[in-house]
Amino acid sequence: MRIQANSIYEADTASFLHPQTNLAQHLRQGPFVIERGEGTWVYDEHGQSYVDATSGLWCASLGFSQERLARAAYDQMTRLGYYHSQAHYTHPMGTRLAERLVEMAPVPMSKALFQCSGSEANDVAIKLVWHYHTIMGQPKKRKIIGRQMGYHGSTCASISASGKPDMHRDFGVPLQDFLHVSMPHYYRFHEEGESEEEFSARLADELENLIQTEGPETIGGFIAEPVLGAGGAVPPPKGYFERVQNILRRYDILFIVDEVICGFGRTGEMWGATTYDLKPDMLSCAKALSAGMAPISAVLVNDRIFDALLVQAGRVGHFAHSATYCAHPVAAAVANEVLDIYEEIDVVARAREVGAYMMELANREAERPIVGDVRGVGMLCAIELTGNKATRAPLPDVERTAEFIAERGRAHGLLLRAIGPTLAFAPPLNSSKEDVNEIFTRFSRVLDDVELASAQAQ
Repeated sequence: MRIQANSIYEADTASFLHPQTNLAQHLRQGPFVIERGEGTWVYDEHGQSYVDATSGLWCASLGFSQERLARAAYDQMTRLGYYHSQAHYTHPMGTRLAERLVEMAPVPMSKALFQCSGSEANDVAIKLVWHYHTIMGQPKKRKIIGRQMGYHGSTCASISASGKPDMHRDFGVPLQDFLHVSMPHYYRFHEEGESEEEFSARLADELENLIQTEGPETIGGFIAEPVLGAGGAVPPPKGYFERVQNILRRYDILFIVDEVICGFGRTGEMWGATTYDLKPDMLSCAKALSAGMAPISAVLVNDRIFDALLVQAGRVGHFAHSATYCAHPVAAAVANEVLDIYEEIDVVARAREVGAYMMELANREAERPIVGDVRGVGMLCAIELTGNKATRAPLPDVERTAEFIAERGRAHGLLLRAIGPTLAFAPPLNSSKEDVNEIFTRFSRVLDDVELASAQAQ
């Protein structure tokens, strides 16, 4: 594509540093410009429509434009566009949102602390692990255990907890005191004849062995997504979290549940923690909290954490954490309106019904020779491609295939998220069955193209 002079393409390549982008390629070909959105659809600058299969970055849970949310933001901005929440100050929207999140939490929680993104929320949760154990007289309990291919954000601490080697390379991370155990991806990593329960037991043993090797007195926290999101939309195998939580309790290790993708109905329950019976000490949420329409996130902390913070505040006089945009009034107003809409549409029931239909459509592709695994829960599913169904061998050139799939998706008016050999599907939570049918009709054509290209290459 030739870069047009005096155009958005020229301006973009001259000034915009894009994340998760091949920068040299971007300078050559320029950006793919999305100009507007409506429902599950987005439109480029030429008016061409595309259905987005993953709600942007898993976050546009009510579609790509919402007049009610625009009105909520406008009304709040004209009433109180900004105020902080430090030194005892508050405002109605922030207090209301905190109250609602604590009330709707999957397990008893004490307080909500607001940030601007999922990365920041997880960063703060890690910081609170360190703070808690120091307050309790165990400052050596600093090590954080994450999982390979888990993703918790891109700040220094949150990316260190993540198990994403491509995002570690040459950035000086992970930081010291961050450890990782195997990802619980049964399809990809189970041994011959090994059941899901046996696979889970093996991974739990790995976790306990790591704790014992490092010393339980040095392990402060364990962080996990209920369903691995950016790791390939991988639900946990049977018995996995039950075994993990027993180990965490045994060694007094705090449990952070990252609900940034799973929260607010995505798994067919309001929380992924409910789906998998998780009992976190802290819970992070973002993305669908504001339906992607305003930058806001939250960390929910239980009484155990808050009681320790009270002890420390008594010693030093205050909770020494700061965020300029903590509970930003406009973002909080949008989030409150989003929660109202979720109640009105019964987002959990809708996710179950439409999600079941989505899985039905996904499973229709299971017999293709290039489809190795179809998996999912609620309105989150994935199709993992393979070079050999019998051996589960990966595709020979995953990166090039992912680029080809993205290109063929756009050709068919479908925006796809390829995670290595896996295609993830997480459409807006208010999607209809017709919307989902449109996604998979177009996706089936993409797989036809992949199979044809594969046959021609042989």
